[in-house]
Amino acid sequence: MRAIRRKIANRALGPGDRLPSIRNFAKTMQVSPSTVVEAYDRLAADGVIRAKRGSGFYVSTTALPPLALAEDLPQTERAVDPFWVSRQSLDADPATVKPGCGWLPADWMPQEDLRRALRSVSRGEGAVLSDYGSTRGSIALRRLLMGRFADEGIGISPEQLMLAGSGTQAVDLVCRCLLRPGDTVLVDDPCYFNFRALLRAHQVKVVGVPYTRSGPDITSFQATLAAERPRLYLTNSALHNPTGATLSANTAHRLLNEAAAHDLIIVEDDIFADFEPEPSIRLAALDGLNRVIRIGSFSKTLSASVRCGYIAARPDWIADLVDLQVATSFGGPSPVAAQMISGVLASGSYRKHMEGLRRRLAGARQKAIDNLHSIGIEPWLMPRGGFYLWCQLPDGCDSADVARASLAQGVVLAPGNVFSVSQTATGFMRFNVAHCDDPIVTDVLQQSLERCAPSSR
Repeated sequence: MRAIRRKIANRALGPGDRLPSIRNFAKTMQVSPSTVVEAYDRLAADGVIRAKRGSGFYVSTTALPPLALAEDLPQTERAVDPFWVSRQSLDADPATVKPGCGWLPADWMPQEDLRRALRSVSRGEGAVLSDYGSTRGSIALRRLLMGRFADEGIGISPEQLMLAGSGTQAVDLVCRCLLRPGDTVLVDDPCYFNFRALLRAHQVKVVGVPYTRSGPDITSFQATLAAERPRLYLTNSALHNPTGATLSANTAHRLLNEAAAHDLIIVEDDIFADFEPEPSIRLAALDGLNRVIRIGSFSKTLSASVRCGYIAARPDWIADLVDLQVATSFGGPSPVAAQMISGVLASGSYRKHMEGLRRRLAGARQKAIDNLHSIGIEPWLMPRGGFYLWCQLPDGCDSADVARASLAQGVVLAPGNVFSVSQTATGFMRFNVAHCDDPIVTDVLQQSLERCAPSSR
């Protein structure tokens, strides 16, 4: 009964679908046919399935529950999948050390600037505190963003820009607007694990392309476009998550040529751009926002609590996305959040904050590399900036086993295969250097590596 309910919850069986025959299901489950008969009869009594004389059993049209994205298991028993790191990081006890999480420590963020901006909002117009946001979001923040685009050499009109509730919501809106269940979406392998989780929610086919130190492997990219005909490609250009790599000019040009030849839409998530010491090449700048959609937010640089994202794209796509945001959120992002962010950006303190962050992260990165090297963990490359290190564990170590063993000792890690569509990153792990300074990280990692090493099994 649990097996059938799980198939229905995961959409492997839908309303009206015929269940496996009693004989075949008994063989699959390694039970007697009479056990399957009893299970089917009980499910029919519960209204989950219905019997058709001489034809078999079928899923009831009223049986479909809400989409189950992950099994409802205790935290310690959950599979190490794209939800695992998110759950462990977001729900962790404050005392837990989180080198696997995807944000900076609270005391690294410009809290005084945020307090100042919040006080300014509280003294401003009452409508900001009580009204819905406009459909495209704060005019002041959009003007600031247009200036930032101009600095990149991207001429953008007001009709090409909208605000969203967060960077994640921005990706979700694009997926809702441009994808249908069953479409194919191309992602990097490895890629940000929540891309995989979000695309699963949209019930699309996710295909990975190997990611190199200069971007996606173009030969594999070409072959995948020809074989799979994906509708959309979702990527980071700058300080790629999780690898920290940066897209090269040659790869960017070839990628855009292939996208044009195969009518591929590209979503460029640029959330880490401000961590670069010097700007690198951008697909949106080369393409002019024709088939590239630019997405960003300030959750990594300012606040994950005061959330606001943005989408820059063709005017016709923005018009559809605005309508979709109204339908799903009734307006743009919180006016309070948008005004706070625009206040910090306009004050000039943001530039100094980012300069300080880049210096601090450079020191933390080198210290983390030295500590990890001492226990046999090596970076795949040296990133130009940001706070991620994509590292290889000693030979034979399974990063999922290391993560489980470390979690039992109060350390949250990000094992490689949560980022990998092909599940080929068993020996890799992503580290957030800003959370690696606690000595417990190296100590627990060393113990977990020893416990999970092939010779100790």
